Amino acid sequence: MPSTDDTIRVLVVDDHPLMRDGLCAAIDSEQGMSVIGEAAEGTEAVARYRQHHPDVTLLDLQMPRMDGLQAITAIRDEFPGACIVVLTTYPGDARVTRALTLGATSYLLKTAGRADILRAIRSATVGRHVIAPEVAADVASYRGSEALTVRELSVLRLVAEGKSNRTIAGMLNISEDTVKARMKNILAKLDASDRTHAVTTAVQRGFLDI
Repeated sequence: MPSTDDTIRVLVVDDHPLMRDGLCAAIDSEQGMSVIGEAAEGTEAVARYRQHHPDVTLLDLQMPRMDGLQAITAIRDEFPGACIVVLTTYPGDARVTRALTLGATSYLLKTAGRADILRAIRSATVGRHVIAPEVAADVASYRGSEALTVRELSVLRLVAEGKSNRTIAGMLNISEDTVKARMKNILAKLDASDRTHAVTTAVQRGFLDI
């Protein structure tokens, strides 16, 4: 909940200084809101959260050292009531679902207008979720599809690095037949025609970050 003077105190987390400056300017110019801290990556975000206890954290996902998903986990583990609005360049149903499951209140893309971002910040303080329309449509289009398992992802990450089945088998201490079986499942789940298509689709949907 907002602080006692009803001003919504916001922590802004983004690794791009110009983006961070623009967000801070927009928030500080809005009546009833103020920026009480900034961070450029996840570990700094956790430290700033501990220091300031903001009402809302506006958080990017793709950052160095500790990414946004890891930061959400760390903050929510320590502060279960934290209100976190994700503002990112990256859609993808798996990434969105992961962020919301970890406790993000809302999920917006950086193409969102100033008014939409400020509205999401206000909504977060009263427990209302805001999901960008294009993000919601993306999630809906894959509803009911199977997620990749941890073991399948371990194979696909190595495929994305250009490793052969034999090399992958050796690195994961499994047989080549097991690698082939996992790849068959991956292709089916992602409706992919080949290994390259599978990697591309997995990145688009947020299963892999490359």
